[in-house]
Amino acid sequence: MGKIACANVLSDLYAMGVTDVDNMLLLLGVAKELSAVQRKVVVPLLMAGFRDLAAEAGVTINGGQTVVNPWMTVGGVATSICKEGEFIIPDKASPGDVIVLTKPLGIQAAVNLNQWMQLDNASWQLAKTLTTPEFVAKGYQDATTSMITLNLTAARLMKKHNGHAATDVTGFGILGHARNLAEFQNEDVEFVIHTLPILAGFAEFTRKLADAGGRNFKITSGTAAETSGGLLIAMGAENATRFVEEMRGEGGVAWVIGDVVEGKKS
Repeated sequence: MGKIACANVLSDLYAMGVTDVDNMLLLLGVAKELSAVQRKVVVPLLMAGFRDLAAEAGVTINGGQTVVNPWMTVGGVATSICKEGEFIIPDKASPGDVIVLTKPLGIQAAVNLNQWMQLDNASWQLAKTLTTPEFVAKGYQDATTSMITLNLTAARLMKKHNGHAATDVTGFGILGHARNLAEFQNEDVEFVIHTLPILAGFAEFTRKLADAGGRNFKITSGTAAETSGGLLIAMGAENATRFVEEMRGEGGVAWVIGDVVEGKKS
């Protein structure tokens, strides 16, 4: 959880092509229902995870705040002082650009499904007739690996290949973030999404679950919430091809998922 929070905080800067982060603060809300023994276990692990991923990113944590809260929360603030040209204002998408995504979708479904299985609740009673514990465990591991992966490489390569506009994909789902980004552009454009990369097996599983009367995660409609998702980038088509190749060459993932066309900023 600490690593996920750290990755999520840094992604706001990475989405603007800022790869050198000057300062970071850790903000922690400790659930008041935790016992003293539980706090001694949970809090150091959260802080260690946050600190470890910050170190991987080359960022120093120079302070923060801890409070007692009704529930556990962890987050932070990341800042950097930049000169003009060291960051990308996300407003230069043009017709003819393509749209690239650097992490798969489906995080919410994978995490919720694992939680259902652990709790053995009513949702799991239906879900287990459609899948296996092995599928759940693999999906949860894939989702966790995705969430704790920094968008640092994507940010660096986005600058190298002249990205025109970008955002990170989180709580509004890919369509929500794509729409917000389109509305911010200088030119009158629309973002047309034609492909949704989804965690292996989850497009089919969530369809079966919804058909059986269970929760509809709306992954294939592009409206499912994500956590610590990838960068959604508009860039020239030739540059995008090289970007995807280099992302994969450095151990990451990336897909061309759409096009920028003339339109009404939607």
